Amino acid sequence: MSRFLVMLDVDSTLIEEEAIELLAEAAGSLEEVASITSSAMQGDVDFEESLRTRVATLAGLSETELFDAGSRLTVTKGVQELISGVHVAGGRICVVSGGFHQLLDPLAAALGLDRWRANNLELSAGVVTGAVAGRVIDAEAKATALREWSQIYQIPLEHTVAVGDGANDLAMMKVAGLSVAFDAKPSVRRAADIVMDTRDLSQVLPLLGLRG
Repeated sequence: MSRFLVMLDVDSTLIEEEAIELLAEAAGSLEEVASITSSAMQGDVDFEESLRTRVATLAGLSETELFDAGSRLTVTKGVQELISGVHVAGGRICVVSGGFHQLLDPLAAALGLDRWRANNLELSAGVVTGAVAGRVIDAEAKATALREWSQIYQIPLEHTVAVGDGANDLAMMKVAGLSVAFDAKPSVRRAADIVMDTRDLSQVLPLLGLRG
């Protein structure tokens, strides 16, 4: 049995960027999308509604532009150290994202993450239609993923850690045995067990008794 499961948010947690804003920059809708993203992460607007509104502005982007945006993602300091430390100790590390598989899949595979889940942009003939394909990964879907993966790996929920920064992470943080607000919005800081202000994910390791 694995010792523990660490679950990370992606945008502004695993990576420095909000991935949808890189796409919006290419689509010419950055200002609008950034404003809606900020409101969604504060919990001021419904996440699913906000996501569909933002994705609609991406219509017409090509697969090449998706690849280019994905290649610009920057992993947060300490990510590889955290992943390695968790694996050496027999744990599992997964991510769940309100972003998109088209950008996340290559990065997650390269980092050696155990599992990941995200939204899918609908494409037609290699072009983004402006719709989300399938169910939206919202707050409850993140919590569901944590429960599901804890069962798959036979790790009790009390041995799980959820790390996030926005309102969309609150549900999974509530389910987890330990919740960490990572450079987070005020509502997340208030709800979390631990608050981290320094953007270095290796700081999660001491919480697991693995360093320091």
